[in-house]
Amino acid sequence: MTSSIDPVQPQQKRPLWLQSAVVIGVFTVLLYAIEVVDVVSGEVLERNGVLPRSVDGLWGILFAPVLHDDWNHLIGNTIPLIVLGFLVLLSGVARGLAATGIIWVIGGLGTWLTGGASDNHIGSSILIFGWLAYLLVRGLFTRHFGQILLGVVVFVFYGGMLWGVLPSQPHVSWQGHLFGAIGGVLAAWALSADARRERAQKSVGPRSLT
Repeated sequence: MTSSIDPVQPQQKRPLWLQSAVVIGVFTVLLYAIEVVDVVSGEVLERNGVLPRSVDGLWGILFAPVLHDDWNHLIGNTIPLIVLGFLVLLSGVARGLAATGIIWVIGGLGTWLTGGASDNHIGSSILIFGWLAYLLVRGLFTRHFGQILLGVVVFVFYGGMLWGVLPSQPHVSWQGHLFGAIGGVLAAWALSADARRERAQKSVGPRSLT
């Protein structure tokens, strides 16, 4: 009597939408966990935001996007964070994380350079405005119809947020919004380099030698 052993089936890769949902879901849970710790600690954590033009305040570039003033601040950011973050990751998790890293650094550094000296700048809106700008302009750089269409849809639902890059309400970090958005545009440009290079090569076409 002989027995046959089935070859080990390769593990199927999770669909991209599921990977994106897991990543943004875990990040959102992390934000809520951090807020719980902040409340329990007597709001000690939230003091570690961006403190403009202060050497110690440079650490806030790393921490500011995961810190919030209170539950209302965090809850108000949650829906756009999930929606826009998910859409950014749908272009590829690695690419989406790269875009997020660029937005994170440029948004924080710009805030550190230009923010009010006495203000403590915190909040995931740096990322939200960066993701929004990224989604709006990415298709213009790649000339990808689907990405252009997605940008139009995002603008219809969230375009009104762009007013937040201008000084408006007191104690609202418009600098974080502005430089987060600038980071999103730069991320879209930097990460579309391959598409722009391919388009340039096609426009030149094959060369003939005489």
